[in-house]
Amino acid sequence: MLDVTHIEYTPATSPLLTGEHAIHGAVAADSIDHYVAGHYGQPHQEQRALANGQAVVDLSHYGVVTVTGADRLNLLHTLTTQNFQGMVSPINAEALFLDLRGRVEIAAKVHDDGETAYLLTEPTMNATLADWLTRMQFASRVEVTDRTGELALLGTTDEIPGFEGPVWIDPWPGIAPGGYAYTQDPADHPAVHENYAWRLYIIPTEELVETVTNLPEGFRLAGTMASEALRIAAGRPRQLLDTDDRSIPHELDWLRTAVHIDKGCYKGQETVARVHNLGHPPRRLVGLLIDGSVHGLPEAGADIILRPETEDTEAMSSARAIGTLRSVAMHHEMGAIGTAMIRRNTDPEAQLIIRENPPEDADDTAPNFTAASQVTLTSPSAGKVVGRVQGLKDLRRR
Repeated sequence: MLDVTHIEYTPATSPLLTGEHAIHGAVAADSIDHYVAGHYGQPHQEQRALANGQAVVDLSHYGVVTVTGADRLNLLHTLTTQNFQGMVSPINAEALFLDLRGRVEIAAKVHDDGETAYLLTEPTMNATLADWLTRMQFASRVEVTDRTGELALLGTTDEIPGFEGPVWIDPWPGIAPGGYAYTQDPADHPAVHENYAWRLYIIPTEELVETVTNLPEGFRLAGTMASEALRIAAGRPRQLLDTDDRSIPHELDWLRTAVHIDKGCYKGQETVARVHNLGHPPRRLVGLLIDGSVHGLPEAGADIILRPETEDTEAMSSARAIGTLRSVAMHHEMGAIGTAMIRRNTDPEAQLIIRENPPEDADDTAPNFTAASQVTLTSPSAGKVVGRVQGLKDLRRR
């Protein structure tokens, strides 16, 4: 079977960030979101407004691939982890494209309105997805179109009065049909406590400026610093930030919304079934509550180590890493938070240290150390459900 060929793609910079229609105070975001604004001069106020359902976030750099035709859902059913057979539009789902070893290659948010399936991807992933779907359509009655740049996304936590057209409603943190939760208690998930909700409105890019200029009364623009903080607090995984080239769905609790465990015959299905039924994922995603007394936020990519009994600098400098800091943000109520991918069998009560090694050309070669405590997102007992009579197996239905 063909492997996915990753295609280089550079998103266009949002007109709200640069050019004649740029919003006053707009500051480019960090990381893969630097094509849009991280904030518009008031990051904390923007985040509070977004949390209260009174703000929208420009995500026009995200990928949008459409599939039309009578066989569009059959094609997605064949190629992804999701079961699209029998689904009735409008559909709001999540699906993963895996490699032969079960590792995540593309994560897609899927909205189908009865005529068109909209596949929303992380920035830069759209060309890869469009190419793969085109190569795999064979005799299917479908048409695949990369509409990135033509269509833009606006993110929000609630309905926007007067907005029409397609909208993807995030199923997280629910358990989709055929899904399986890797938390001990669904009611105790961080996203439940945070009342996490997320919508992506799909609009023509040519209408982006006019749309944000004429938002309903009480709404404002917010940057990605706001949306990222809410996402991280909810333990919502995001490809390219919380994943790497070894990530399998089980590590991120992605079986909850993106994998139908009773479905077979897709690329990577053998690994999904084997780890879920007989084994354990090697790693797990955890939330982090980061020591706020340290100035600034640690950089994603920093090492995670176990906090030693005696905090000797030399010992912490040479300690073996148990994981990597993946996402980080400043939450308007919780302070500094993040996610990390760590060894699965790490004690959930263990205190952690974020170790940032200085750049090679830095004058000071001493690492920086920041304390952090864990928030369980994926249970250490994830997987190996065959024969289990209680615990995680009970979570398949709620």
